[in-house]
Amino acid sequence: MVAPAAALAIALLLIHFLLFPAPMAAVLIPTDYLALQSIRKSLSDLPGSTYFASWDFTADPCSFPGVLCRDDRVVALALGDPRAGSPGLSGHLPPTLGRLSALAELSLVPGSVSGPIPTSISLCSTLRFLALSRNLLSGPIPPSLSSLAHLRVIDVGFNFLSGTIPPLLPRLPSLSTLILAGNRLSGPIPSFALNSPLVRLDLQHNRLSGQIPVSLPTSLRYLSLSSNQLSGPVDRILPSLRRLTFLDLSSNSFSGPIPGSIFALPLYSLRLQRNYFSGDLRPSGPVRIPYIDLSFNRLSGRIPAALSAAEWLYLDYNRFIGEVPTSLVDRILKGEMRVLYLQHNFLTGMAIGPPSKIPMITSLCLQFNCMVPPVQTACPARAGQQRMRPAEQCPKWRNV
Repeated sequence: MVAPAAALAIALLLIHFLLFPAPMAAVLIPTDYLALQSIRKSLSDLPGSTYFASWDFTADPCSFPGVLCRDDRVVALALGDPRAGSPGLSGHLPPTLGRLSALAELSLVPGSVSGPIPTSISLCSTLRFLALSRNLLSGPIPPSLSSLAHLRVIDVGFNFLSGTIPPLLPRLPSLSTLILAGNRLSGPIPSFALNSPLVRLDLQHNRLSGQIPVSLPTSLRYLSLSSNQLSGPVDRILPSLRRLTFLDLSSNSFSGPIPGSIFALPLYSLRLQRNYFSGDLRPSGPVRIPYIDLSFNRLSGRIPAALSAAEWLYLDYNRFIGEVPTSLVDRILKGEMRVLYLQHNFLTGMAIGPPSKIPMITSLCLQFNCMVPPVQTACPARAGQQRMRPAEQCPKWRNV
């Protein structure tokens, strides 16, 4: 039911349009007109931004920057100057956004807009695109967003949102991109529909806990869950994600083996560092992943020669033993590797000597293994000052 004051305002606006018709093909309906006025009152330009300078309501609101109309309705609203370096907006998102019932796209440039995400957005039943990232929004993600069956993109990353992920949100039938990264979300990752069209899932830098749901969509191409409090094995989940091109599970508490089939995925970046993965690495076939970071885990055994195809390879702070594969040495000397970090393992040799010249573009670190580094190279500061492990830590690996 419309409030009496709002009804009076709409009636007066209708009278205005009847007495003073605007010279345009279609007139914006009063509810949309009043919603835009409310948005203008709730938001302001930050210093250096001039986005609202031309929002003059004596003119056609459909000509305002960021406002797109079709017939007599607002169908897209891009709040703020989208040009790089624009300082954005301040203020809050008003509940009257929900009156734009024909809205299909809503975006907000990075800025200082604070307060909650209005639950009334769920009244925009045709909404397909929602992007409110990199502001100061707080409070929970409205569970009512789960009713927007046409939503394809949700990006509310890098705000101050808290609470749990609404359990039905990942089950939206058209959702292809879900970015909730950089917030304060807690609790488990909800389950997904097996036929979900989701392509990008970014939940990094939150406080999520528990295990990865088994029902992750096989359509995923980008998966980032880094810097949470997630745990458990992944060997029964990851192999089914055969379309992945980017995978980041770093800085969690995942454990167990790294499935060999993961190295056969069409990945360009594999980031599993800072977990509790253990056991030998056994790639199931050729490895063509340019960037691999498995550092700070509990991996053991010999380094697989198949990993020599990587350009950036981080295996430091593990429990690898034996000699460095000659295929890695060859790639280093040819300048085909940019980074090879092997420090803080239990390696016993590398077929490279002082006459060999490490290319300038390559960063190689061998410190704190069961050998004197055969070449002197610059290591990162975190590698420490000790060139090799104390002898008492190495006897049982010397003859491996």
